[in-house]
Amino acid sequence: MSEANTKKATLKLNGQEIELPIYSGTLGPDVIDVKDVLASGHFTFDPGFMATASCESKITYIDGNAGILLHRGYPIDQLATKTDYLETCYLLLNGELPTPEQKKEFDSQVRNHTMVHDQVSRFFNGFRRDAHPMAIMVGVVGALSAFYHNNLDLDDVNHREITAIRLIAKVPTLAAWSYKYTVGQPFIYPRNDLDYAENFLHMMFATPADRDYKVNPILAKAMDRIFTLHADHEQNASTSTVRLAGSTGANPYACISAGIAALWGPAHGGANEAVLKMLDEIGSVENVAPFMEKVKTKEVKLMGFGHRVYKNFDPRAKVMKETCDEVLGALGINDPQLELAMELERIALSDEYFIKRNLYPNVDFYSGIILKAIGIPTSMFTVIFALARTIGWITHWLEMQSTAHKIGRPRQLYTGETQRDIQR
Repeated sequence: MSEANTKKATLKLNGQEIELPIYSGTLGPDVIDVKDVLASGHFTFDPGFMATASCESKITYIDGNAGILLHRGYPIDQLATKTDYLETCYLLLNGELPTPEQKKEFDSQVRNHTMVHDQVSRFFNGFRRDAHPMAIMVGVVGALSAFYHNNLDLDDVNHREITAIRLIAKVPTLAAWSYKYTVGQPFIYPRNDLDYAENFLHMMFATPADRDYKVNPILAKAMDRIFTLHADHEQNASTSTVRLAGSTGANPYACISAGIAALWGPAHGGANEAVLKMLDEIGSVENVAPFMEKVKTKEVKLMGFGHRVYKNFDPRAKVMKETCDEVLGALGINDPQLELAMELERIALSDEYFIKRNLYPNVDFYSGIILKAIGIPTSMFTVIFALARTIGWITHWLEMQSTAHKIGRPRQLYTGETQRDIQR
């Protein structure tokens, strides 16, 4: 932890003064260390952890007011346009971008671990065909610990590193298979001659009958950017869940499964799916303007605009919009729902009501449109988010495991019954 400033906070409790150290990070606001409050017999109260730093981290920095997202110091828009997803993975894991030789070696490592144990494929038969793909992912990712348990010594840095590579490599295979299972198609095995995004799309859409299936390079590029733009987002709900589970000493596959479960919540990972549901409810272009008027009177909720963290603009959205335009232009899609989305965007970017409130389209708005254009069903949107975020989760898990940490144990403000006796 960084050294305390000469500044200290003083808390007065019942005539007693408690000095609390103040720490400074390399970026962001100073942090008051409140652990000494416990000795006075008090807890702090912060529902939703809105003003509480749960850990020290060197991975990702967000300034929501300024619209800044940095991975190891690099702006997200530069990473999304000047690197590919696996380079960003390498950066998150190692702290620096890879040299050409390091990139070649890292890409090779990932490719060599894309296959999963053959018995894992049998797990899918235990699910109903109409199961949500996220339900399948929670189960099969957690089950990986039953197949790779020989490398689960958490004190062994080599075991931790090989587990990280395995997760980055195998989650796309499991994600694609979760889709294939729900539509009743045969599993397509990974191909090591394809790059990361191409391989995923090939496993999603190729069939044994179409041996000449080729992935559109524009769609592969778009998918790679979606992965990069969702790679990590600091201490969000799912990342905090992974850290909390990891603090118990749980194996990393269980921790990532816990992260997937947390991401499944509609308030977290389901936002881009909610965008398309909103478009379904609007129905047609002529209904967009009346819908936006209802947004102003708070009769309906506008999905895919604004962000809990970013109070100005989402730095990922600009790159995602450019990618969205490229995909729609390349495919020449004439989809009424996409036409709706573009009209929604036009009004939001020109209407003073939305401009004043910084209700700009966010990354979820554009990613949902892109995924729909590629042909990915809405039930798979959160799965793809989980695939992309796996690198962030495992990087935070690795960071926590490599430093001294305590088991997570939040406190509470108890408002239930006082002690009472059973009267019998």
